[in-house]
Amino acid sequence: QAQVAESGGGLVQAGGSLRLSCVASGRTFSTFDMGWFRQAPGKEREFVADISGDTRRTHYADSVKGRFTISRDNAKNTVYLQMDSLKPEDTAVYFCNPTYDSASLTSLWGQGTQVTVSS
Repeated sequence: QAQVAESGGGLVQAGGSLRLSCVASGRTFSTFDMGWFRQAPGKEREFVADISGDTRRTHYADSVKGRFTISRDNAKNTVYLQMDSLKPEDTAVYFCNPTYDSASLTSLWGQGTQVTVSS
């Protein structure tokens, strides 16, 4: 089973940008869709974006459409989330995992990376 390690979070002012990275283990990375999820304090984990293994398809939650961009580099086993025009409501711990139909393929999660957006 693939293991993931997320990084790139931090504290940023509203309107700012951050780029998250997720490195996954395993030789079959390019065969999996990969997605980003987030969990805010006191809330359920929610889908943010995903990308197909061949990078041809991307899908975004309505709340981030037009502001966030997901991409991947299969040679580096890495998926990215470029977050622009950040809002305080984007504050959450961000996680990545392999996905199918925009749902995580596994119930196991990495440590995630904290994103805090100040107003």
